[in-house]
Amino acid sequence: MASTQTFSNNLRLFVAGDWQHNRLIQERIKKGIAYIICTLMAVIYVFPLYWLLTTALKTDAEVFQLPPTFLPVDPQWQNFQAATEYIPFWLYMGNTLIIAVLTIIGTLVSCTLIAYGFARIKWPGRNVLFIVYLSTIMLPTQVTMIPLYIIYRQMGWIGTFMPLIVPSFFGNALFVFLLRQFLMTIPAELSEAAKIDGASEVGILRHVMLPLLRPALATVALFTFVNVYRDFLGPLIYLSDQNQWTISLGLKLFQNMYGAQWQLMMAASTLAMVPIIVLFFFTQKTFVEGISLTGIKG
Repeated sequence: MASTQTFSNNLRLFVAGDWQHNRLIQERIKKGIAYIICTLMAVIYVFPLYWLLTTALKTDAEVFQLPPTFLPVDPQWQNFQAATEYIPFWLYMGNTLIIAVLTIIGTLVSCTLIAYGFARIKWPGRNVLFIVYLSTIMLPTQVTMIPLYIIYRQMGWIGTFMPLIVPSFFGNALFVFLLRQFLMTIPAELSEAAKIDGASEVGILRHVMLPLLRPALATVALFTFVNVYRDFLGPLIYLSDQNQWTISLGLKLFQNMYGAQWQLMMAASTLAMVPIIVLFFFTQKTFVEGISLTGIKG
């Protein structure tokens, strides 16, 4: 009996150990498959960037060579300097940064005030008006394009930066939603304690909410910068003077002047990507934190 019991116990231990071993192998296989899939997806997403950089370093003849070369035979680093001289690159970059900075300021100020009113101040019809305001996200840009152009023309703003900057000071429904979601995660006791100390709503917003809003504000600022930086339709419609063009319009010149200089266009596009890459690199942690926290509480 004792030997039979010992054998049964050993058998159970063996089966349990074998099951745990098989489970460990299955988990490793799943992780391996996941890593392979992620690596393949990363290669797919990075390949256009790799092709952009390698094309920027090729000669004009090598760009059209068949079969294509994946590495430039003789890297043409001077293409980057030539690209900035082929068009007034730095002028267009400066125009873009001016519009982007002013738009970011307008978006942060207006969206913060609107979001605070919807999230922290109680007034009749607040939720209904918020839903109506949020529904404006569904309006296509093409619907408001002609009416806005007529309004800006009557105001004498066509041919200036005003149509690209001023609307940001009247809020953005998507960013208001993000900031409102973030504000609703902040305990109401903080506002109540500040009110007991005699703080006004403006004081609460400035001294209590804004320090806590930094991750969300960084997210809004980054999204705004990217949207303005890559905007092509807005500058194309409202800017008539070539000296006022943004970098997105400037890159179009490579297809319109003296034929397509693809290696120079790729070099200019690579330089144009640098501000966005640098900005995201330095704000990545805050950006991810802001995205993760804005959807915690509805």
